[in-house]
Amino acid sequence: MLLLALFSLSVVVPSAAQLPYPNHPIRIIVPYTPGTGIDILARLIGQKLSDELRVAIVVDNRPGASGNIGTEAVSKAAADGYTLLATASTLVTNVALQKSVPYDPIKGFTPIGPTAIGNLALVVNPSVPAKTVKELVALAKAKPGELNYASPGSGTPHHLAAELFKLHFGVNMTHVPYKGSAGAVTDLLGGQVQVMFLPVHVALPHVQSGKLRMLTAGGSHRSSVAPDVPSLADEGVTDIDVDIWYAMLGPPGLSKEQVTLLNTHINGILNDAAVRDTLMKQGLNPLPGSPQDLSRMIATDLERWNAVVRAAKIQAD
Repeated sequence: MLLLALFSLSVVVPSAAQLPYPNHPIRIIVPYTPGTGIDILARLIGQKLSDELRVAIVVDNRPGASGNIGTEAVSKAAADGYTLLATASTLVTNVALQKSVPYDPIKGFTPIGPTAIGNLALVVNPSVPAKTVKELVALAKAKPGELNYASPGSGTPHHLAAELFKLHFGVNMTHVPYKGSAGAVTDLLGGQVQVMFLPVHVALPHVQSGKLRMLTAGGSHRSSVAPDVPSLADEGVTDIDVDIWYAMLGPPGLSKEQVTLLNTHINGILNDAAVRDTLMKQGLNPLPGSPQDLSRMIATDLERWNAVVRAAKIQAD
């Protein structure tokens, strides 16, 4: 009888997989170093998500290979909802820039939802006699190749944004790549280079001190960090978007129920006033949305950046 009772107990005790989700710690892999925009975003969402789901959320930084190492790890993880990916639009630009990547940006993941937008600003050294996009374009056309634009390196979002801008307007500006943002910004402030796309919150202190002039802030929408500065769309450029998006994804095959649960909680977190204020101070605009929204963003960017990279013959550093 004792053996029968023990057997009966073993039958009714559910396994971890049968328990309501989630029932043990969730790991969010960030394929970049601590302190980056996506890392800050992942840790803020992770902390709030942990409070709401009542499980530990561990942020696991796995930088390397332009984000491919951590990204690949998620694409090959079990589809159980306990390994997630916090990433940026580099998920797509890496595919356009590199001969091969160890993941498929569409088939290799389950979209959970977008999380934020990082606006890029088009800035010029005050020595440039242009106060609007139209004036900058006219100047570049009058002096083809004479205006230099900086980037933190070939294939960076700053570089891709400038090349998309060039292609859109049919202008010739000379690319000067640097090994990181610090040298590029230093030379931009000194006038050795004249033009650059920079994250709005990075550019703003230099604009406020009069060392740079901001022509636009944001692609399709104005930046909340600089609401008085026109977006590219405000300047009539409605068919290009240079902003960086951030998102949460899971491995392929994540269940619909898990996706819905995670998406609902993350959107609620992003709509929280205190969270929004914290992110906006970091130059990030919260972007709650659906898995379908994220799927469209990935597909649109894949087409856009593949075309830009081919046309401009860009190679990543």
